[in-house]
Amino acid sequence: MPISKASLLFISVMFCSAFCTDVVASVNAKYWAIWDASNESNLNIIDHGSFDQLLNSYVIANHPSGINRFRYADVSTRDKKKLKRYISRMAKTDPRLYSRVEQKAYWLNLYNALTIQTVLQKYPVSSLAKASIKRKNRIKVAGTKLSLADIENRILRPIWRDRKILFGLSCGTMGCPNIQQQAFTGANTKQLLNRSVREFINHPRGMIVDRRQLQASEIFDWYAADFGSDKKMIKFFAHYAEDTKALYLLGFNGAIAYSSDARLNAPETSWPQ
Repeated sequence: MPISKASLLFISVMFCSAFCTDVVASVNAKYWAIWDASNESNLNIIDHGSFDQLLNSYVIANHPSGINRFRYADVSTRDKKKLKRYISRMAKTDPRLYSRVEQKAYWLNLYNALTIQTVLQKYPVSSLAKASIKRKNRIKVAGTKLSLADIENRILRPIWRDRKILFGLSCGTMGCPNIQQQAFTGANTKQLLNRSVREFINHPRGMIVDRRQLQASEIFDWYAADFGSDKKMIKFFAHYAEDTKALYLLGFNGAIAYSSDARLNAPETSWPQ
């Protein structure tokens, strides 16, 4: 039986999963109580303007491949310094003094800014090991040392318990959800996360489905606990999927195959045609 074009897309990126072999099958969320505080009476906002400018300048949105790209090779020395200053300013900001909506945007932006900074430090590279980035890039926020893994698995996931958060975290690879062309803010986070979920679910790297098989990003295997069960995860897919995909999903009752793509989300990285 001929292999479908959809299947070829996944087969062509299977080799990249070797770069993520040190990622455990399931990523556990471990609650870090010291970050679970807020000041809802504080109406001030955290300024992410400089990061927003960087994203607007270097993110290629609406790329023909359906995957947003970041122009790492074009980032100027001046903008690298701006990014460093932004991260330094965020490190001196105690997010617990702000409202929950401001905190959520703060942590999402800090995670993505640190990821970009790490890639720029390693560039030029063709692929990234997601786990190694999370372990090595550490920052001190409000006097406490933490890593990308801490931001994701000890703060964002356990405190907010919002599965859409996974789609706001860009790990710098082709297999991750899109990096958006604007920074998160307290006002736009809900809208941007919904957009990120839809873009990912409806792209082949996120999910391919027909009557007989469902192939999905390995992200959904790593964070299976956030969805509760395969049945609940498929319902989540269906909620955000385009009509045709949603119909297949609602009637699907088979096994799920997982794959990942650790190649860098740079403009020169090609997506299978």
